[in-house]
Amino acid sequence: MSRSSAWLLSCIVLAGCGDLTGSSNTPADRGIIGKTTQDISQFNTDANREISDGKIGEIDPALGPLAPLKAYGPVLEQVTTLAVQQNLQLFYAEHGRYPKDHAEFMELIIKANNMQLPVLPARHEYQYDVENHKLIVVKPQEEPTTEDNSSAPY
Repeated sequence: MSRSSAWLLSCIVLAGCGDLTGSSNTPADRGIIGKTTQDISQFNTDANREISDGKIGEIDPALGPLAPLKAYGPVLEQVTTLAVQQNLQLFYAEHGRYPKDHAEFMELIIKANNMQLPVLPARHEYQYDVENHKLIVVKPQEEPTTEDNSSAPY
């Protein structure tokens, strides 16, 4: 594949136009690229959720021109957490304190600044750590596996 073909293919995928079959898909059916959210829950240390480190893992060269897509999630995490952290620092500079709870964080940091956070891939979630005054990203909770298949649909 030539460089220009690889670049074009990457642009098509990143633009959300990866379906070249001609089927019509509504915006709700498309991926997460370009979608935003203000859905940030409160971090619960007792929930035993794994916190994302935001690092780009090893990229398999076999992915070819799609290899950079593996960096999409971690880069979003880094940029978003830095933007929120900057707003938290500005809040602290103005008020001499951090938001007292999750509700105040949502009202005076996220909503007051109309922050639209990009939707994260792989069901990662934004959470606000009130105790440490920072936005974190948690990995999805593992679905419990059961040996009992009596509730299986077939």
